[in-house]
Amino acid sequence: MSERTGIFAGDDPFALAQGWLDAAVAEEVNDPTAIALATVDADGLPNARMVLLKEIEPDAFVFYTNYESAKAHEIEAAGKAAFVMHWKSLRRQIRVRGLTEREEGPKADEYYASRGLKSRLGAWASQQSRPLDSRATLMAEVARVSARYGTNPPRPPFWGGFRIRPLEIEFWADGAFRLHDRFAWRRAALDAAWEVTRLNP
Repeated sequence: MSERTGIFAGDDPFALAQGWLDAAVAEEVNDPTAIALATVDADGLPNARMVLLKEIEPDAFVFYTNYESAKAHEIEAAGKAAFVMHWKSLRRQIRVRGLTEREEGPKADEYYASRGLKSRLGAWASQQSRPLDSRATLMAEVARVSARYGTNPPRPPFWGGFRIRPLEIEFWADGAFRLHDRFAWRRAALDAAWEVTRLNP
């Protein structure tokens, strides 16, 4: 524990993650909140895709999506997910593995309302992950929902957030000669205390 100084210091992994993200927002050129989200399908075949992390809560990480998408179906079936945030500008990354739950209450409404109008209408129009015969079909659906909802569309019932409550968080920073610094925070259950271990590069 005494080795965790500098960028690794602190007793709260969520505050540490927020500090790293704040540094990335100041330095990273494109999408500092991008995470590579990993899930598994019904056959155990892994899937990964980029999504945007929207909030680091005191005990969770939150992102939003279409609940009818492939990622959402896989998350709901497994109840688990993982992600990695990697920042080339900082030469750091955070890996997270944990349990999932929906966020579909007032917080989801508030975030949806904060998005640009076209993004809100796009959430209604897109049948995410399902086959699409042409872009023209998609744009026609955008026009249809625009006519229906105008400038104040409500949050779609099939769109909302997922919260990942981690059992593991790993902080990694690039080191000279590929001798990187890695610290893994692990807990046996969500109400258990964290144990921190330095890992070999």
